[in-house]
Amino acid sequence: MSESKTPPAPHAPLDHATIRTIIVGILLASFLSALEQTIVGPALPTIGRTLADVENLSWVMTSYLLAATAVTPLFGKLSDIYGRRAMMLISIVIFIAGSIACALAPTMGTLIAARVLQGIGGGGILPLTHTIIGDLVSPRERPRYQSYTAIMFMIASIVGPMLGGVLTDYVHWTLIFWINVPLGIVALVLTDRTLLRLPRNDRPHKLDLLGATLMVAAALSLMLAMSWGGTRYGWVSQEILGLVAASVVLWLAFAWRLKTAPEPFIPPEVLREPIVLAVTISAFCSVGVIIGLSTFLPLYLELVLGMSPSGSGTSLIVFLAAATVGSFCAGRLMNRLTHYKLVPVGGLVMGIVMLAGFALKPAGLSLFEVAVLLSIGGAGLGVMYPVTTTIVQNVVAPHQLGTATGALNFFRLLGGSLIVAAFGAIVLGGASARGHGLALDLLGGAAQTGADLASSFRWAFAAGALFLVIGLIAVLLIEERPLRGPDKPAMVPPVPGGTAT
Repeated sequence: MSESKTPPAPHAPLDHATIRTIIVGILLASFLSALEQTIVGPALPTIGRTLADVENLSWVMTSYLLAATAVTPLFGKLSDIYGRRAMMLISIVIFIAGSIACALAPTMGTLIAARVLQGIGGGGILPLTHTIIGDLVSPRERPRYQSYTAIMFMIASIVGPMLGGVLTDYVHWTLIFWINVPLGIVALVLTDRTLLRLPRNDRPHKLDLLGATLMVAAALSLMLAMSWGGTRYGWVSQEILGLVAASVVLWLAFAWRLKTAPEPFIPPEVLREPIVLAVTISAFCSVGVIIGLSTFLPLYLELVLGMSPSGSGTSLIVFLAAATVGSFCAGRLMNRLTHYKLVPVGGLVMGIVMLAGFALKPAGLSLFEVAVLLSIGGAGLGVMYPVTTTIVQNVVAPHQLGTATGALNFFRLLGGSLIVAAFGAIVLGGASARGHGLALDLLGGAAQTGADLASSFRWAFAAGALFLVIGLIAVLLIEERPLRGPDKPAMVPPVPGGTAT
């Protein structure tokens, strides 16, 4: 690998006031990116009517997620080459530009293209936030700060739908994009100033453009297949099978490139590290289930349990609030427990208990029973955000933090996309098989379709539990290396080919 032979000189530890200032700046930028994933939902019907295009409305949401997922590892690698500050500033500028383009979009096609631009910026902000925290503090201190990012994400998930509805109903739907401009400028100024003091671990790498292109193309092909399958095209249609085949070929080409490139896009020593592999599998499954539940729980609560939209929204807030509490507690527990693997193991078991409860009794649950199950599962699954990031960052060299963290976030988002598609295939496919279309009348149709959909949701919850079992097995296989820190300076063997600190 073409990198400097002499590692960078160690930096003096930053004081807590400086660390807090940097954290505030990057969390504001990260909040905007997370908010944009949820604030748009309530405005979709109004956007469809205003732009006179309902058929392509789902792409307003999907295009952002696809773009953010595809570029996440790219920004991580670029930050290892050019530094975190430069790439964070570029990400925020792209995000602001995309927000302005969204607000000014005259047609649905233009809006979707602008959302892609916005997603590129957002896809850079989130992984860089985790990476910057990795630069600031030692692995023993990271769980507390990583939990802040998870809390921020959960708050955005709660505030986004409410804020989007209020702005759309009482002002104008374009304000959900315009609001990002002043907030983004504040985040830009804060980030520009605070990150000047950030320790630098970047090295003179070469960017493997071919490898990056192959990986992004493979991911996009797979996610397009999962997004279009069962909706725009049939699962066994020529279009979907072609996309899946293209994705397989591109992933194989990407694997070949990793073995043959002088400096591959994702270093093989990172991929070969058993801990990184196991944590990535666990994060893929657990975070994917969280995203899948956040998408389909409102549909289940309204159509199967007969709740009102406000009631289902309140129940979803219970789940997300519990996940926020779980994430916060995980950061504290990992610092205190010698066997910190108990945190993700316990969390995944709680998630499995929740999904098993819903699968065993998908219909007829009371509001109290729903709240109890969502509280248990939310608190358990919430620990997976900070825990997986901390464990991965604990075993990679400082100059590979961006690459490893970007790859982890990529597979988290990819897991979310695929598990959402799996839930959709089970639920919506089951509804279609019983003769129910997607445009269900919630007032008159819910009672008639609830019994039929309960069976479909039973299998969706069972599938979610199976994903968590796979994630649990992966966690149990992880070697429990002590978290590096002031009192644990030399107990962690370095990753092959890397330099431990």
